[in-house]
Amino acid sequence: MSDRAALLKGIRVWLVSFVVCLVLSGATAFPLVHELRWTEDVLRALSVPEHLPGLMDWITRVRQGLDTVDAEYPFVLYGTDWLAFAHLVIAVAFYGPYRDPVRNIWVVEFGMIACAGIIPLALVCGPVRGIPFWWSLIDMSFGIFGVVPLYVVREKIKRLEALGAPAAAPAAVSG
Repeated sequence: MSDRAALLKGIRVWLVSFVVCLVLSGATAFPLVHELRWTEDVLRALSVPEHLPGLMDWITRVRQGLDTVDAEYPFVLYGTDWLAFAHLVIAVAFYGPYRDPVRNIWVVEFGMIACAGIIPLALVCGPVRGIPFWWSLIDMSFGIFGVVPLYVVREKIKRLEALGAPAAAPAAVSG
């Protein structure tokens, strides 16, 4: 396998992994009410309240809030539907670098900027919305862990670019 082919394969594997995670994180924003009920049940079954009461109190509070919103103000959950949709749309954008990494490196750089933006968002909006700091750290970890594969992809794209354009296929001779 040539260096070019190996780099392209590596770029695509990293991009597919990133997109799968992006799609999963988006898709899980649709059924929040049911997920929180399920999470609370699982945590209780695992005796989490005895070992991590703060976590259990937070999960219970969030679940109760979502139950109230779902019962009395379900239109508020429409905002999380849009959040989920945004994840899916952003995931589609990564088809560009999958297809032509050098030409579409800007999508990868955009993703890196978005990952960096998670940190100030969590630090500013978390306290404003009454989110515990330890939960904001979990939110910030998405930006930190998200930027890693994108950084790897960007470096591989730069190496691919340094190899130069692939040799053009010979033109058909018409006679």
